[in-house]
Amino acid sequence: MSTVTAPETTGRGQYAGTARLVRLALRRDRIQLPVWLLALVALQAFSASSVLGLYPTEPDLHSFAMATAASPVALATNGLVSGYSAGAVLACQIVMPMSLAAGLMTTLLVVRHTRQNEETGRAELVEAAVVGRKALLTAALVVAVGANLALGLLNVVVLVAAGLPLDGSVALGAAVAGAGIAFAAIAAVTAQVTDSARTANGLAGAALGVAFLLRAVGDMTGTVTNNGTRVVSGWPTWVSPIGWAEQVRPYDDNAWWVLLLPAAFALAVGSAGFVLTEHRDVGSGLVPTRPGPARASRSLPTAVGSAWRMQRTILFWWAFGIAVLAVVYGAIADQIDDFLGEGEQVADMMEQLGGGTTDMIDAYFAAIFGMMAIAVAGYAVQALLRMRGEESSGRLEPVLATAVSRPRWMLAHVGLVTVGIVVLQALTGAATGLAYGLVTEDVPGKVVNLTGAALVFVPAIGVVAALVALSFGGAPAWSAGLSWGVLALCLIFGFLGPLLGLPQVVRDVSPFTHVPAVPAAEAAAAPLVWLTMIAVVVGAVGVVLFRRRDLTNS
Repeated sequence: MSTVTAPETTGRGQYAGTARLVRLALRRDRIQLPVWLLALVALQAFSASSVLGLYPTEPDLHSFAMATAASPVALATNGLVSGYSAGAVLACQIVMPMSLAAGLMTTLLVVRHTRQNEETGRAELVEAAVVGRKALLTAALVVAVGANLALGLLNVVVLVAAGLPLDGSVALGAAVAGAGIAFAAIAAVTAQVTDSARTANGLAGAALGVAFLLRAVGDMTGTVTNNGTRVVSGWPTWVSPIGWAEQVRPYDDNAWWVLLLPAAFALAVGSAGFVLTEHRDVGSGLVPTRPGPARASRSLPTAVGSAWRMQRTILFWWAFGIAVLAVVYGAIADQIDDFLGEGEQVADMMEQLGGGTTDMIDAYFAAIFGMMAIAVAGYAVQALLRMRGEESSGRLEPVLATAVSRPRWMLAHVGLVTVGIVVLQALTGAATGLAYGLVTEDVPGKVVNLTGAALVFVPAIGVVAALVALSFGGAPAWSAGLSWGVLALCLIFGFLGPLLGLPQVVRDVSPFTHVPAVPAAEAAAAPLVWLTMIAVVVGAVGVVLFRRRDLTNS
C-alpha cells in the first residue's frame, strides 16, 4: 500500500501553492497596493518639481544645502545632506520620508497576508488544501519585494523624466526599495511572535519608529564637511534601515555597496521568520496570549469599558514612542541658534518651518509640533479603524444584539480616541518642555508654554479623526484606504507643502495648514473654533450613517 507524503514534510513541499497564493494576495490588494504606489510616486514627482523650481541656480542649491546641513531640525525632518546638486538636494528631502513610507506600506502588507489571515481563519482553510507550511509567508514576502521593486522602478522613471541623471535616479530608487524590503523581513518575524495582527503591526511600527529615531540622532550628531554641504553621519544612522537608504547618497557618491546592508539584513531576518514558522501552530504565536482574570471588571460589559480594553494598548505604545521623540527634540533645542547662524537662506527656511518668526527656537518648536501632530493623527487613524476590525471579524454583531446601541458603541470609541489625542498632544508638549527646561533651568515655564503650544493642534487632528469616522460610517469597505489616504494628504499638503512649493490653495486642503504656528506665531482662536466645529459635524454625520447602514464583514 503506497503512502502519500504531506506537502510540508519535504523541503520543496513546504512551499507548495506559493504561486497561487501570490495571485490571491495580488487580487486582494488590487486597489490598495496601486493606491500606495501612485501616492508615493506622486510625492516623488512633486518633490522633484519643487526642487528644480525653487532652487534653479547652483548658488541657490549651495545655500540650501549649507543651511540644511547646519540645522538639526532640518536633518531630523528632511534627511542627510550629501552635496548641492539638484539631485543631491532632492535626495536630502525625499529619501528619508520615502523610505519611511515604503516601510509602512510593506509591514502592513506582510502582516495582512500572514498573521491577519491566521487571525481570521482564512489561513487554516487555505492550508487544508495542497499548500506548504511556508507558502503563506513566502507569498507575502514575494508580493512585498515585488511592490518595493515596482516602487523603485517607478521612481526612476519619474526622476529621469524630470531631467535628473540616470545613475543617481537608479541609486535613489534602489535605496528606497532596499529599505522597504528590510522592513518586510521585520514584519515577517513580528507576524510569528504574536497571535494578533494588531500587535504584529504594532511591533513592526515600533521597529519603524526606532529606525527613524536612530537615523535622526545619527544625522543630527554628525559632522559637516565639504564647505558645509555634506554631513558625515554618526554611528546610530548605520544601524537603521532608513539610515542605510540615506548612506547610498544618490546623485553624489552613489555608494552601491551600501545596498548590500539591507539585502543581507532582509535575508538574515527573513530566514529567521521562516524558522519561527516551524516552532508554532497555525493561528498561534510564539508568545502565548496571557490568560485574563477569572472575573471580568464591572466596566467591561459597558460600551466605554469594552472600547477602552481594545484601545489601551494602542494608546500606550503611541505614548511611549512620542515621549521618546519629544524628549530628544527638546534636549537639542538650545543648540538651534549655534547650528543655524544667520543669513537670508536661514530666514527663508525658518519662515517655511515656523511661520515667519525671527526666533529660531520658536520656529524649531513650531516645526516639531507640526510633525508630531501628524504622528498623533496616525494614532487616531489606527485606533478608530479598530471599529472596522471588530465589524469585519464578526465580533460586533453579537455586541449590538445586546442593549448597546450603535451610536453609543461608536461614540465610546470616538470619545476615547479624542481623549487619547488630547493626552498625546499634552504629552508631546510636556516631554519637550521637560527636556528643554532641564537644559535652560526653567522646567515649569517651558512645560506650561510648550504644552499649550502642542494642544493647539488638537482641533486639526480632530478633523482627521472625524473623517475616519465618516469613512467608517459611510463606506466601511473602503474605510482603511480612505483613512490612511487622508493622513497622507495631510502630510504632503500640510507639512511638506511649503518645502515642496505647493500652491496655497492646495495646502489649504490640509487642516494642519490652518493651525497657528505656535509658539512661533500668535495663537488665533477663530481657525481653531472652525476646525472644532467641522470635526464635530463630520463626526456626527459618520455616526448617523453607521446607525442607518447594514453591518458588513467584507
